[in-house]
Amino acid sequence: MKHLRKIAVALVLFVAATSFVNAQSKVAHIDVTQLLSAMPEMKAAEAELKKLSETYNADIESSMTELQNKYTQYGNESATVSKEENEKRALELQGVQKNIGEAQQQAQRDLQQKQAELFAPISEKAKAAIEKVAAAQGFDYVVDSQVGGGLIVAKGKDLLADVKKELGI
Repeated sequence: MKHLRKIAVALVLFVAATSFVNAQSKVAHIDVTQLLSAMPEMKAAEAELKKLSETYNADIESSMTELQNKYTQYGNESATVSKEENEKRALELQGVQKNIGEAQQQAQRDLQQKQAELFAPISEKAKAAIEKVAAAQGFDYVVDSQVGGGLIVAKGKDLLADVKKELGI
């Protein structure tokens, strides 16, 4: 009887331990930043943003050069024109300077909006590929392992190569 009880207890413990091991989740990791930077779509989006940024910068620099030329011109002519004209010119220069500042702010907003528009579908594509690979390999969780991202130990499966393969890169 005692022997049968020991076997029953051992069997219960064995089943419980097996269930616990099977209940543990599988975890993998991937450096999402590295994945995104390897995607051709991201390179094209970054090139488009750079081109747009250069266009805005050229326009603003042109306006700044024009403003500087007016400052110089008005400074040279200040002794030969009336006080009222100098005050009018000073107000004009302040208005132009204000317009340039507003243009810089608008350019920054436009660039941020364009970045969001370009990067959203790329991020969604990467996420879908990560989910597909994780599901195919039986992982319950995938952690972003980029440097400084909070991951301390990365001994689990790295999905980067598999996800790149899924994306064809």
